[in-house]
Amino acid sequence: MSEQEEEFDAQDVLNAAEETTYKAINIPVTSEDLPESEDNELEPEPSGGGHVKEQKDRSSSSLPSTDEEQLMEEAVSPEQVSQSLRHYKDHYHATQSANERSNDYVAFLEKIKAVKESLKTSVIDSSATVKVVLLPVGQEIIISFNIDSTLKHLRDHFSYLVNVPSDVLQLRCAGKILKNNETLLQHVVKTQDIVQVEIFSALPDVYPVKRINRSDDASQVIIVRVQTGTDQYQQVAVEIIKSDFHKPFLGGFRHKITGIEYHNAGTQTVPKKIAEKHNAFCRDTQTVLERRKLQQTVNTTSTQMTKIGVYVSNITDKLVTPGKYFSAAEYHAQRLAAVIVLQTYYRQWHAKNVVNDLRRQKMLRLKWEEQEEQRKIEEKEEWMALDYYRRRNPQTKEDFELLYNALELWRQEELARINQSLTGAERKAALCEVLEKESQIIASIGRHRYIAAIANQEAMIQAFLNKCSAPKKWRLDGKIIEMDTQFTLRARELQNIYKCIILKNLSQDERLDVLLTLKHTVKEHECKLTQEILELIDREVDLMMRGVKQENLEGLRKRIATLFFHYIKTPLFNPEVSRHLKVPQDPLKFYKKIYYCHSCQLYLPSTEFAISSTSHHINRCRKCISLDNESQQRESFLKYKCLLQRLYSSEAEYEDDSKIAFLMQLQDIQYLIENIWMSQSALSAWNDLNDLVMVRWDKSLEWSPWNCILLTKDEGVAHLKLMSIEEGYKPLFIHKIKHKHFLAKNYFSQIPVLASFLLEDPEVEEIRKKHNPETTPKIIESPKPTP
Repeated sequence: MSEQEEEFDAQDVLNAAEETTYKAINIPVTSEDLPESEDNELEPEPSGGGHVKEQKDRSSSSLPSTDEEQLMEEAVSPEQVSQSLRHYKDHYHATQSANERSNDYVAFLEKIKAVKESLKTSVIDSSATVKVVLLPVGQEIIISFNIDSTLKHLRDHFSYLVNVPSDVLQLRCAGKILKNNETLLQHVVKTQDIVQVEIFSALPDVYPVKRINRSDDASQVIIVRVQTGTDQYQQVAVEIIKSDFHKPFLGGFRHKITGIEYHNAGTQTVPKKIAEKHNAFCRDTQTVLERRKLQQTVNTTSTQMTKIGVYVSNITDKLVTPGKYFSAAEYHAQRLAAVIVLQTYYRQWHAKNVVNDLRRQKMLRLKWEEQEEQRKIEEKEEWMALDYYRRRNPQTKEDFELLYNALELWRQEELARINQSLTGAERKAALCEVLEKESQIIASIGRHRYIAAIANQEAMIQAFLNKCSAPKKWRLDGKIIEMDTQFTLRARELQNIYKCIILKNLSQDERLDVLLTLKHTVKEHECKLTQEILELIDREVDLMMRGVKQENLEGLRKRIATLFFHYIKTPLFNPEVSRHLKVPQDPLKFYKKIYYCHSCQLYLPSTEFAISSTSHHINRCRKCISLDNESQQRESFLKYKCLLQRLYSSEAEYEDDSKIAFLMQLQDIQYLIENIWMSQSALSAWNDLNDLVMVRWDKSLEWSPWNCILLTKDEGVAHLKLMSIEEGYKPLFIHKIKHKHFLAKNYFSQIPVLASFLLEDPEVEEIRKKHNPETTPKIIESPKPTP
């Protein structure tokens, strides 16, 4: 190779080095943000915005030998490079021979390449980190941009990304609008600085700025300046990769004084996804393979002692003497003793917990028993207070039954006392005195009954009027719908007039207005009743005008109210009332439900007769039965009514369509309690009917007189919790209860309705066959006459 060719090649290398050294980058962006086209003017060049690996390779490149380092330090300008080349060229012609030219030329080219690489690394990157904010969407994009490049490149780049013309986009930095021919250097932005640039549209209505759709793994590049030594810095391009990977928490610690938490570093790489196992439940995956392999690693040690030429001090040496031999049996015995101590303490702790638990349960049990006892006492006191109040202020039929029952108990006690202590004339005098007191008490009860009847009559009248004036109601889709008819409106109008009539303490003008309204209402119909009402109204108005006192008009006003109430109860004047009258308007229906009472000798409707389940004939009405009870037996049926009500409520809670319990009447439940169960509990023989309940014997079957048992309230709750009757009671007690059930079947089988439930009972059928065996008639054949 000639000298001219060598010089020409060297000059080309220098030119290439110079060209490469002073070449700059306009927009350092990633390949994912730009379209894949060859004519893209904003494509990043390798020397400015490359990845971390490329930048590290450039920053860490160095010459392999000391001569190359010397050449790199001396390579400052192209002129110095050309002088060094001429020097090596002269030295090459002067010292080397013709046979060694080829080897020296290869070494010279390698040095030239090293100089080129050193020139590349010596150039300082003049780029800054630009934080671009897209308004009004607020999206932030971080890129690297040369401070000496015009902002037109940045505007064109984002014009393409947001699909908005470049002349419409506006760039703003620190409140100032940036122009196309300006650079970041003119705005006092230094190398490696971070500056924020806002991009918005001048015509937001026509060309709005929208969010740039970037993938989650889109990378961003920033330049970081790292100090590598004293006054030595290295610039590293760092690529930011956005990922939704959540780095796991690998633990850490907290400073006790400052309270700052420090977390252990975790890996920043996305973990590999575990491939899905298709045969995760096969036999191989459920088979465990165990292998045992003992390994003993090599432990290399060395010792040193005093010898010729070496002195080792023995000041720190220790004299070791062998101790007592500790066998394996002694070791296991020691472990066993330690285990026994641990078990002792554990069992002590466990026993304490058990005892504390038992003590706590006992305390809760005693507290519960105390509360139950207190509850029972309060219920008893409440019942006694209510009973005392009902006797002091009787209002209902049951209250007067209690009074007559108490009177009968007092009379029997007095008779027993007189018969025991007195005889002869003294006894007769005492009996007369008791009879006189009894008559006085009966008269007092009669007066209370009269007062209660008046109060109850007013309440009954108001309830009757409320029923007549109530609107029609029905349920639809869970809602109650009400509707007023012309008849209900008429009944409501008459009810309001009646309320005004019975009002007291009215002024004269107000009373006259009420009477005038009543007169206009009654005038609509002409009959004997309305004429009498009109006459009474005129009479009251005349007396009021004459100045008669209100106390003297009470009787007249009561007559007017009574006659007007009869007017309201007439279906001709109030059609709605016909639905609530006890006496039907149709005579045919009236005759079918009328019965004769042999005691009071009156014809009464069927509702006035108390008919038991076992009765075959109708003899006396309710009023005659009550009067006979007050005069002779004086029994109180309130306890039986309460017990029957508790039976109804308990059977309604089962919701299994039980029927027999709701067919039972007061006389039936009284016979069942008094004659079958002897008015006492089957378990504890408690005889207070206020504390007794009738529950099912077998809770899987519906209640019936042959499937019940009389118990206290607490016993009934415990009985219903039994899972099996045979396990809860002894056979003798079960036989006793079944005998009572058979007695109930024998009595209630007379009722046609209840007899239908007994037809399919296997026990009754078995007993019927036992006492009434079927006998087939015998056929007796007569002997044939002999010829």
